[in-house]
Amino acid sequence: MNQKRIVIAGGSGFIGRVLAEEFSARNFEVIILTRAPHGRADGIREVAWNGKKLGGWVQFVDGAEAVINLAGKNINCPHTPKNVFKITASRVDSVNAIADALAQVKVPPRVWVQASAVGFYGDTGNHIRDENFPSGENTLAEICRQWEAAFDSTTVPQTRKVVLRIGFVLGRDGGALPLLSRLAKFYLGGAAGSGRQYISWIHLADLVQMFVTVVKRETLAGTFNAVAPGAVTNAEFMGELRRVLDRPWSPPAPEFAVRLGAWLFNFEPSLALVSQRCSADKFLEVDFQFQFPQLRAALENLCPKKNASPAHPP
Repeated sequence: MNQKRIVIAGGSGFIGRVLAEEFSARNFEVIILTRAPHGRADGIREVAWNGKKLGGWVQFVDGAEAVINLAGKNINCPHTPKNVFKITASRVDSVNAIADALAQVKVPPRVWVQASAVGFYGDTGNHIRDENFPSGENTLAEICRQWEAAFDSTTVPQTRKVVLRIGFVLGRDGGALPLLSRLAKFYLGGAAGSGRQYISWIHLADLVQMFVTVVKRETLAGTFNAVAPGAVTNAEFMGELRRVLDRPWSPPAPEFAVRLGAWLFNFEPSLALVSQRCSADKFLEVDFQFQFPQLRAALENLCPKKNASPAHPP
């Protein structure tokens, strides 16, 4: 019996690496589309693509069970007009390239899972946003709006389409958590800005299972917020992280300090200062079982004490 094939565009990044390993462990043939392919010893194949044009990679899309698109330039850079153009173009171009591929192949994938982000909603303040709300008005919202508009405009009648609006992903080996943990260990893990802005977080293990769920369950289509059930404020998040790391107190970082740090270290301050409070109800309604629905358990898993083994894989 032939293996079912999963094609992951942008699969060499923080999320894609773990996702590829999960599908490989489930006996899928996994193909990663990447700008810099290299040989691997784990049975996962990397294939070259530039995220814009058709190429030899199209043959792997033909007859695939699923194509998952994670491709796009990292958003954690200053949101100058030049960088915003590159961030947006990298996302829209990858969607268009995959749509062109699906139009050519004889047997289109059964499902196309497209990554987006909860930044779609803009600054939500204290208000909870579910998938029925329109896009917000800030820069990140506009990037996500164009990203999703490109996906929505594709015509793929034989392929089920799913969008995952991904929240703040917590993992050991990527994303922002390792940096935040180092800051907290040096007593620099205070609340950022007012501390009242919300963080819609998700443990990487749960995010991976969300991708697996929407690939496997043929009744699932449309848009889902890929977040844990309980968004927390920045102050609450940093407080839990300090508790887990045995750092009970750190001075807060006022907004001007966050913006100064962003300028010095070349990152985007709005990612720390904007509120994103999103609902996970749609995944709960389809009986998705969160392994880490509570923040403290998620952080304890990812930031284990010295000489202690984590209870669950990351």
